[in-house]
Formats: sequence, structure tokens, C-alpha cells
Amino acid sequence: MADGTSFWHFCKMWSEIHKANGKYLSISRPPAHERWSRDQDGSYIRLPFTHPDEFIGRYEEAPELRERIFHLSSESIARLKAKANEECATKKISYFQAMTALVWRSIVRASRRSYDQATICGILANNRHRLHPPLPEGYFGNSCDDIKATTTVGRLIENSLGRVALLVHQYVTDHTDKGVRDNLKEWLKSFEQHTVSFPCGVLMTSSPSV
Repeated sequence: MADGTSFWHFCKMWSEIHKANGKYLSISRPPAHERWSRDQDGSYIRLPFTHPDEFIGRYEEAPELRERIFHLSSESIARLKAKANEECATKKISYFQAMTALVWRSIVRASRRSYDQATICGILANNRHRLHPPLPEGYFGNSCDDIKATTTVGRLIENSLGRVALLVHQYVTDHTDKGVRDNLKEWLKSFEQHTVSFPCGVLMTSSPSV
């Protein structure tokens, strides 16, 4: 239905309505409900679906699913970012990318997989600002892509935190307008309902910086 950007847009506009206390109000950012985007040649890209059942796949919850919550202080995350950038002699690795590298390496190391096995780190990225022209500021819906950083278990564990964070950074940086549109067109050609799975890796979500 909607991604994080649209969710917070809704909450802010809802707050404006309630603050008006029943008085007439024109909200500051009306939502845009158009279900299309202009391509670079001026043509429109439209999704060929009329009902959610055509593009939403259902799945059963895994019976062995367990939940764990870990808390890192802002100071710890700042040190993590500084360490990752120092190891790569750069300043472009973000807090989220350093954290992603830590989580990815920790989970895969704990799983004790074969060093030659492929491992994937999926990151849900916001496409709005990556498109040219970008989607309207008030676009209400879901515009995210799954970026997949890939390497082997051996390289992931043997490389430093900074090197893994830099790998994540490169995949995020490479996700441009062309990548977004190519992925969409390819998906529309061979569309099928499926459940995304990461048998040896992680899926990171909910960062406004990606």
C-alpha cells in the first residue's frame, strides 16, 4: 500500500487536520495519487494491474521464526561509522551502511556457512529521488527497490568492517535512474508472484537515508 515515506507523510497531514480542530484547512502537502511515472523520453510507465491480488504474493509465517531486538547507542553507532571510514580512508560510508556491514557479517558468521557459498545483503531503497524526473514530492504509494549486495561468505568474514561497508555503499550508489527503470521494465516482462528469501544473508529496511 505505502512505504515509509508515504506513511510519515500521512501522519504529518493527519496531524495538521487534527490541529485545525474542525476548522477549514488546506493541508500543506496534498498527496499525489497518480499511479505512473514519466520516462526520460516523456512517455509514461504504467503498472498493468487493476487488483492487489495480481501483484501481491501471500506466504505462510515460518514456524521457527524468532524475534530478537538489539539496541546500539548513538555513541556506539558513531564509533562504528568512524571505524568503517578510517579502515577505507574515506568519509562517504554512512551510519546505516556501517551498521548494515556489522549486522551482515555477524549473522553470516554465526550461521557457520561454507566459505565458498554466496551471501546476499538486501537493502530496500527509496526510488523517489533517484528517478529523473523525480516522483512528485507528495507521491503517495510505494516506490522502493531491493538492492542486493553480493559476495561470498569467505570474503565477507575475512574482509574488514570498512571493506564490507564500502561494498554496501557502492551498491547503493550504483542504484540510479537507469537501474530503477531497467529493473521495472524487466520485472514487467517476466512478472510472477514470488516471495523474496535470503537463505544466506540479511534484508535491511527502514532507513530514510538509503
